[in-house]
Amino acid sequence: MKSLKVGLLTAVLVVGLGISGAHAQAAGGPKKFGVMDLSKVFDNYQRTKDYDAVLEGKTKDYEKARNEKIDKVKELQNKMALLKDDEKEKVQKDLEAMRNELASFDQAQQTELRKQRDEKIREILLEIEKVTSDYAKKEKYDMIFNDRVLVYGADGMDVSAQVLEILNSGYKKK
Repeated sequence: MKSLKVGLLTAVLVVGLGISGAHAQAAGGPKKFGVMDLSKVFDNYQRTKDYDAVLEGKTKDYEKARNEKIDKVKELQNKMALLKDDEKEKVQKDLEAMRNELASFDQAQQTELRKQRDEKIREILLEIEKVTSDYAKKEKYDMIFNDRVLVYGADGMDVSAQVLEILNSGYKKK
């Protein structure tokens, strides 16, 4: 029974592919397909590299400010050991306030950096999509697939280099 179902499914698939192939030829002949390595295009696009440098600078600024706050907390902790009991209570409250401020600062800065990164990634991906679409229309491709969802694509179908060249040549560094 199981082999009958597999055989029937295979027959339906073969017939379906034959019909769709005949339909494709009747609808204008062979189709032109391409494959693009989206990761390669994204990583090697100069705009991505430039933004990575900007983000790295912002991250370093955040870490510097954070380390300054941590140093102040440590300094206050070290002073506590030298204080009398009645003075320790006031300093302990100040210390808790500084720790809370540090935690809030961390959360706010990390959220802001993540938000900026996500927005820029979205912008870059939309630009890559537009350039790829324009390239496909110009070169008369019927479809260009992302290599992440593709099991196999012949080397000659890869349009990553062409799309990357168009992106980088059109990118004006500010």
